[in-house]
Amino acid sequence: MSDARSRVLAHLLEHSVRRGNFVLKSGRTSSWFIDSKQTVCAPEMMVDVASLVLEKIPSGTTAIGGLTMGADGVTFITAGVAATRGRMLRAFSVRKEVKDHGAGGRIAGSLLVGDRVAITEDTVTRGSSLLEAARVVRDYGAEVVLLLAVVDRGGTVTAMAAEEGLSFAALFSAPDLGFPYEGA
Repeated sequence: MSDARSRVLAHLLEHSVRRGNFVLKSGRTSSWFIDSKQTVCAPEMMVDVASLVLEKIPSGTTAIGGLTMGADGVTFITAGVAATRGRMLRAFSVRKEVKDHGAGGRIAGSLLVGDRVAITEDTVTRGSSLLEAARVVRDYGAEVVLLLAVVDRGGTVTAMAAEEGLSFAALFSAPDLGFPYEGA
């Protein structure tokens, strides 16, 4: 395990994992919750998280983004760190609904038609936010090359992504954190 991976895993376990009774986005309950933004947005972890993301996204990727809020931290720290290393990635957010003023639409930030895009998310259980963002990006005219989460707590996203012709990767899984997958 790389030093960066070890540091991020330790930080997730200490600062992001919560035990108790939680209601998930799906409405299901769980005995554990992970607020991975506590790690993604921690200044001492940003470069390590971005480095791990950059290791996963294919060369030739030209943009990174996803559904706001879950993707924003991962997106912007990764694009910033990439730029310091000479790898230019446009960064954007997908709004949850169409903006009816200004330029309108669901894309905010820098995305061009034809871009090769990595769609990010902090934590996924079912992957619905990743898939929604991928559909918006495809409709915009860009190509989705990877769906990527910091933590996969559900274990079902790979199959769901494959049904739409997409690849999925996660930096960490529920078992990496000592928990079973939650399922769909």
